[in-house]
Amino acid sequence: MATLSRRQFGAAIAAWGGPWLAGVPSGLRGVAAGREILPAAPSILLAGRPRVTHGVASGDVDATSAVVWARSDQAARMIVEWSEDEAFTSRRRRAGEVTGVSADHTAKMRLQGLPPGRRVFYRVCFEDRQGVAGDWETGSLVTAGTGAGRGREPRVDFVWSGDTCGQGYGIDEDRGGMRTYASMLAQDPQFLVHSGDTIYADDALPAEIRLPDGTLWRNRLTEEKSKPAETLDEFRGNHRYNLLDPQVRRFHARVPVFAQWDDHEVLNNWYPGERLPAASGYRVREVDLLAARSRQAFFEYQPIRSHPDRRIFRRIRRGSLCELFFLDLRSYRSPNGPNRQPMRGPDTAYLGSAQLAWLKEAMAASTATWKFVCSDMPLGLVVRDGPDAFENAANGDGPPLGRELELASLLRHLRDHRVRNVVWLTADVHYCASHFYDPARAQFGEFDGFWEFVSGPLHAGTFGPGILDDTFGPQVRYSSRRPGQTPSGPWTADQFFGRVGIDPVTHVARVSHLDRDGRHLWGIDLEPAAS
Repeated sequence: MATLSRRQFGAAIAAWGGPWLAGVPSGLRGVAAGREILPAAPSILLAGRPRVTHGVASGDVDATSAVVWARSDQAARMIVEWSEDEAFTSRRRRAGEVTGVSADHTAKMRLQGLPPGRRVFYRVCFEDRQGVAGDWETGSLVTAGTGAGRGREPRVDFVWSGDTCGQGYGIDEDRGGMRTYASMLAQDPQFLVHSGDTIYADDALPAEIRLPDGTLWRNRLTEEKSKPAETLDEFRGNHRYNLLDPQVRRFHARVPVFAQWDDHEVLNNWYPGERLPAASGYRVREVDLLAARSRQAFFEYQPIRSHPDRRIFRRIRRGSLCELFFLDLRSYRSPNGPNRQPMRGPDTAYLGSAQLAWLKEAMAASTATWKFVCSDMPLGLVVRDGPDAFENAANGDGPPLGRELELASLLRHLRDHRVRNVVWLTADVHYCASHFYDPARAQFGEFDGFWEFVSGPLHAGTFGPGILDDTFGPQVRYSSRRPGQTPSGPWTADQFFGRVGIDPVTHVARVSHLDRDGRHLWGIDLEPAAS
């Protein structure tokens, strides 16, 4: 490798200028003032042309805008071109900000002015201070329609699921990696709703797992996945790990991801203000600090719209047929506990007052035919956090108590404001199921009946089924699991995703469950109700 003198290195650093210096580690900035050269310095100046390291991705796509994501191997400026033809014969070009170590060399750009209802092709490269650019990485996305009229709107077609890389199952290259992503790609969806547990930051990967059939699951290993994540770079490394899988990268290059988080982005069953016991093995015991680091990594690595508060709950409209409302059931909740309070208060928070008020107002204002509530936890399935505490709102049969009071308030509001055609999509419980919530069979019946569809895991252990709480009258119409069934995992086809297709003429929504290999398991046509 070529070497530079102290004076040559200092002059080169100084020549980079203000924004570029921000991308250089603070220890190297002193070189320009004549201080010592750190061993890592030559790799920054002599790394060659900037390279896209982990493929490209897009997300939060509506009719005219989209977020495009990529990561560089060095401090560099993101360049994005987009076109309506794959050959890029006519294209638009935008230069983004310089990315550096403060963002782990990740970069995002929100493209605006895109043509509605079209497949848009984009490509990304990075450019250094001298204007030297690396190779292009290409991707594509489908924008939403504009709701121009019945029969003129493009069909809406998307998939949803959750739970990637859990229970110690990472990338086994000999078994084809994360195969569910390839099956979802084969469906050619317009986007994926990733319903949470996008990573398993609290799961270290073993080298091998002995499977029930006697064979070995052999994980690809990285340093950051050798222990539960505590540092910012360890959280980042969990996101980087998933992107090592070629199935995942191919999927991201073709299908936008609308991401939300749940618990495993930080720690199993976490809540704000939690302090871990000394026996947990964590050096960092303040969960709020772990959550802040995880949130930063999530916004760096997921193609989610930027927000000054890094807020995850948001709405995305897909023309007149579909609007999606993404929840965050982690950031504003009260501590997990018995969940049996008879009155709402700070200790019953689940969505939290601000998010709940936003959701009520946003859903009542929506003019889309179908309103999809994308929840990172199911409504009526009981999810425990130990013998005497609960993870979600459901707390056992009976009238609304504890966190259920927020849900009762929301459901009553939707009924009173005549918000029709509401569907809940979720994951979290590691099997797939279809539930119909019937007010005639509920302990609390002040709502219009609605469907909840559960899917997952994408690539993790498979177990269940769960127990339903009768508060809101859920009925099982389909379940992929039977009581007492042996748990399984990604070495079998028992990995699941769901698909939603909305016909632009009839407005019928077809909801289906599929397994890891793309086999159709169950489906139903939902007829839209009149407003």
